[in-house]
Amino acid sequence: MVKSSALTSLFGRSPFKPMQEHIGVVARCAAQVPELFEALSAGDQERVVSIKDHIYELEQQADDIKNELRAHLPKSLLLPVDRRDLLEVLDMQDSIADTAQDIAGLLFERPMEVPESLREPLLALTRRCVDACNQAVKIIGELDELVETGFRGRESDRVSEMVAELNEIETDTDEMGTELVRRIFAQEDEMKPVSVMFWYQLIQWIGDLADYAEKVGNRLRLLLAR
Repeated sequence: MVKSSALTSLFGRSPFKPMQEHIGVVARCAAQVPELFEALSAGDQERVVSIKDHIYELEQQADDIKNELRAHLPKSLLLPVDRRDLLEVLDMQDSIADTAQDIAGLLFERPMEVPESLREPLLALTRRCVDACNQAVKIIGELDELVETGFRGRESDRVSEMVAELNEIETDTDEMGTELVRRIFAQEDEMKPVSVMFWYQLIQWIGDLADYAEKVGNRLRLLLAR
């Protein structure tokens, strides 16, 4: 739980500090997903539950910061950033934590076995999606500098390069997710139909972690283009 005094301190410094604080917590939430599947692969359901609980705690922290930001963000900022744009970025950031929570919740409600052929590519996908989330953290971390330079100049160019790198990471996750689906197609006759359905859903959600991270970066790129 984020203490109100800490939140007050954040808002007292800059309207962008809680945005950066929020995505930091969100990324920590996403970073638990590879560990979740490592525990699942090892058949350690007790650890799955422990990681699930941690993800839920982090998601609640992210919600606390998000709600405080929405409540206290001025309706008119004397800055080159529209309030609605900031709130849209915030929602995209928050969707990362929500998705990690969805994944953890499903694996808690329905314990599943990871087919041997899916283990390594599945873990590789989750880690690459975390790379995308961490890249989004770096990009949001540049908000202060972007504002100081009026979203122009070398800082703008540097952030554009960071967003391009994020796009490349997300493309990697798309390709990895497609390969995982192919592997399921290849052995779905050996799997229970319900398990096949849940694996499709999980792969979609894992990919969504990178998709939302990319949307955060692309929204910042739109601000740079204005």
